[in-house]
Amino acid sequence: MLLQRMKDKPMKNIQKLPPIVEDLRTHAPEQLAELRLLLGAGITGRPDLRRPGFFEVDGDSSVYYIFRYPSGQKVLLLAAWERQSDPVAEMAACSCPAA
Repeated sequence: MLLQRMKDKPMKNIQKLPPIVEDLRTHAPEQLAELRLLLGAGITGRPDLRRPGFFEVDGDSSVYYIFRYPSGQKVLLLAAWERQSDPVAEMAACSCPAA
């Protein structure tokens, strides 16, 4: 009976909402906004091979280290650093993924 009612109703497109970003430290509002924009665009980032669920996401001005819950509904922002001002981070990113 329930299946018959479901067949008669037209399908609706449901847009997937971007994940909720929880900041574990006090990052700048600009950094949070950029990360939300990147995640909303569907960017997943580079996986950390040593830690499942952890990723590095490259933004225009910053690199973000995040933990993504398996459900995909929530993201924890663990760290963020500026790309231009930290040459050590750039070298580490070039030499090995998710350093």
